[in-house]
This record gives sequence, structure tokens and C-alpha cells, in this order.
Amino acid sequence: MNKVMTRTVQRHPASRPPTRHDTRRPGGSPPRSPAAGPTRTAPSPTRHAAVPQPRPTDLFADRLLLVLSGRRPVHAMLRHTAGPAYDELAHLAEHGPLRARGLRPVIRDIGYCEPRPGAIEAFVRIATGDRLRAMAFRLELGRDHRWRCTAVELGGARPGPSRQD
Repeated sequence: MNKVMTRTVQRHPASRPPTRHDTRRPGGSPPRSPAAGPTRTAPSPTRHAAVPQPRPTDLFADRLLLVLSGRRPVHAMLRHTAGPAYDELAHLAEHGPLRARGLRPVIRDIGYCEPRPGAIEAFVRIATGDRLRAMAFRLELGRDHRWRCTAVELGGARPGPSRQD
């Protein structure tokens, strides 16, 4: 099982402070001095800091949290779900389990495991004020190489028809 630690503000040590860009000069080259005349210099290579791409678990946790807290409509997840997951999500969002007055739910931890290639099962700990909730979801990689949510659970077993033995 892989666990992503508690979310904190991420600082990028390789990033530089913002600079002023002169729109009159392409490429942001420095102005030429009139006394020096036209000189050519080799362009210096610029370093592009590699921006880490968010994991699909992080993206889907954020999307699901927005829907379940009422800040996004359920149909925003329509193209990101497959199978009965959309119906499960609509049922959960109907009851507004993460809606609280004045308090915004925040993701505390995300963990995941890969039971097979192309499938991820994830859990999320969500804090709303001093209350902690759990959410689990499953992602599967489609033929079009896009991740889709195939199951969602919030704080316990899925609601469904009762079984009679």
C-alpha cells in the first residue's frame, strides 16, 4: 500500500521570484547598449523546473470532495465515472454528507494500492472542523488511457438493497 502523507503547502525550492518581462523584446532579452553596437551572443540555456504531475488519486479525491460538499454539481463527474459509480455518487451527494455551515471539508490523507495494473483503490481522510470522515474509491484505466471512477463509498458500507438470507 502506498500512502501519500498529509497535505501541506508545497514550496518549490527551484522556483525563482517573478521577474518583469519586457513585451517589446522577444524572449525577454536585455536591452542593447547603443555604444556597443550590434553584437551576437549565444543564447543561454534556460532551466525548466519539472513540475510534478498530480496523481490520479489526488485529482479524483479533489473532484469527489467538491461534489460531496456541494461546491460542484454531480453531473461534473459524469465523464469521469463508469458503471454504477455515478449513481452511487448521485445518491451520496443527494444527502450532502460533507456539507457543513461555514466549514469547508479538507483532505488530510490519501492512500492507495494497485491490486492489478490499470486499477487503483484509494482511501481519503476528510476533516470538517474537528470531525473526521473516510472516503474510498476505485479508479480504472480505460482503453482511451483515461482514469475513471468505478466505485465510491463514504464512511461505511455502500447503501444498497437489503439481502435476505
